Amino acid sequence: MKFNFLQAAETPMDLLLLADPEASIIQEYLPQSKIMAAMEEGQILGVIVFLEISESKLELMNIAVYPSHQKKGIGGQLLKESIQWAIMHQFSSIELGTGTFGYQLAFYQKAGFRVDRIIKDHFLNSYSSPIFETGLQHKDMLRLKLDLEAFTDH
Repeated sequence: MKFNFLQAAETPMDLLLLADPEASIIQEYLPQSKIMAAMEEGQILGVIVFLEISESKLELMNIAVYPSHQKKGIGGQLLKESIQWAIMHQFSSIELGTGTFGYQLAFYQKAGFRVDRIIKDHFLNSYSSPIFETGLQHKDMLRLKLDLEAFTDH
């Protein structure tokens, strides 16, 4: 598997919509983002999308793997490659927003992310349709943060 950077126009919207169901929100951040793809034989298996918030901070905006390639560690490899890239480019932290429950919460915490704060009613106020996972509606957003300076000490 190879990891390559893509331009926004090369990034499959159907893949991004797996992680963020609101196309208008994706279209707002995608043109300014760094997009890394996991590729095999020229085929995109998954992507991770980062937005530079400041000279020292990145925000993880989207990470998605096609269903036929899930449960193979591709998302974890994308995250690991992106963290290494961020360290090499001297970023001090990566932040992200996610729901207050679901498999993705454990995924990020295993990678070293910690809860930073909660934004109440984010999913109710920011999305045109309710977002459900395992029968529960997402309402609040957890903001998670990975301190890359502490991360590199291990």
